[in-house]
Amino acid sequence: MKPIRRSRTFDKHFKQRVSPHDKLVKQFEERLGLFLIGQHDYPLHDHRLSGKLAGRRAFSIAGDMRVIYEELNDAYVFLDIGTHSQVYGN
Repeated sequence: MKPIRRSRTFDKHFKQRVSPHDKLVKQFEERLGLFLIGQHDYPLHDHRLSGKLAGRRAFSIAGDMRVIYEELNDAYVFLDIGTHSQVYGN
């Protein structure tokens, strides 16, 4: 499995949006574990993005929480985390 790098935006939004909520932190850790073993279907619902985020992917953490990431040759880069409206700008 490729290593995971986190962007500054991801780290900032994780601290603001996820860290204050123990349940979300636990769900993130569980879903990260699934991601790391290569599971992409339920419950992650990993999918390609289109439009302004074309070339990137997203997976679900819990309910409306998403991780936006990019796959590079040598790593996965987590770009953002938040609700659907926070990460997609709706």
